[in-house]
Amino acid sequence: MNLHEYQSKELFRAAGIPVPPGEVASRVEDALQAAERFGYPVVVKAQVLIGGRGKAGGIKVVRGGEDLSREAGRILGMELRGLKVSRVLITPSADIAREYYAGIVLDRRNEAPLLMVSPAGGIDIEEVARATPEKILRIPIDARGLPTYRARAAARFLDKDPAVQKRIAPILIRLVHAYHVQDATLAEINPLVVTKTGEVLALDAKIVIDDSALDRHPDLAAMRDLSAEDPGEIEARARGLSYVKLDGTIGCVVNGAGLAMATMDLIQFHGGKPANFLDIGGSSNPDKVEAAMHILTGDSRVRAVLFNIFGGITRCDDVARGLLLALDRLKVRIPIVIRLTGTNEREAREILGERGLIALSDMDEAVRAVIARAAEAA
Repeated sequence: MNLHEYQSKELFRAAGIPVPPGEVASRVEDALQAAERFGYPVVVKAQVLIGGRGKAGGIKVVRGGEDLSREAGRILGMELRGLKVSRVLITPSADIAREYYAGIVLDRRNEAPLLMVSPAGGIDIEEVARATPEKILRIPIDARGLPTYRARAAARFLDKDPAVQKRIAPILIRLVHAYHVQDATLAEINPLVVTKTGEVLALDAKIVIDDSALDRHPDLAAMRDLSAEDPGEIEARARGLSYVKLDGTIGCVVNGAGLAMATMDLIQFHGGKPANFLDIGGSSNPDKVEAAMHILTGDSRVRAVLFNIFGGITRCDDVARGLLLALDRLKVRIPIVIRLTGTNEREAREILGERGLIALSDMDEAVRAVIARAAEAA
């Protein structure tokens, strides 16, 4: 579960991490009142669950009421990657001397959380890792937290000023603690800034909570903002489907996360762009297949759909019945390519054949076919 910046800052503040004051506003009038309390200049920040808000025009520094009215009015109601902005965060503008990065991610290779710090803050850490990997210090962590000596080493890596190092080290320790306590999969400060007066602040904050842990965090579950999430992802969660919306044109319905990832890779390899990750799991419930098609047909960018089913626990004939159910109920108009192999494959082919649908056996052939159909429908 992704949290808004203002929500992440609330959790950081509760953990003892210094964050600047801020107020959330959903109207221009509320934004003006907040700015008057803080004093200008202030920063107007769109509260929407995507990255790259600044590049998209969702973050602006304003120096007076007229500027604030214009920028807050523009940002409120704008769309960033299809998500409407309904709130802005008003916060005092910081007098920044230096910007750093600090974040904790899951290191899947080592099967442990990893603290990463970098003196190159304020930009995507992926860009830093690609262009200047020597500017990133990586520290594996465990459930015991971050030892003081490692926090001090990380602080020295970031800043040469001993006084600033003494402020940074406890922030890193508290960041690791917050990550563990909240059952997060990501906790990030970017940038962690040093002001010209030597103050250290978490100027931006991002926390992602493990959905599987929400049952023991009802306070965090209550923070979920359904209005800021993709409607397809909301429906998928309610129907027990694993779905992530992407920016391509080829819809994918697959059983099994590994096969789904391989399918997307193969689509990309052959020059297509997947529109989603969608794993129907090991269920043989035809209703799940219909639900998957309902989600994909609700995405206007989808030009064609690939069904890639390897029948094990999932029965191919049940998938075929679910597909026909979806075609009848949803009046699907986009091309569909089907690849089936495994349990009850023969029965599935007979069911589909009665409706004039052909199922392929070769995955590579199916991917090439769906890319061609998507191009024809563009």
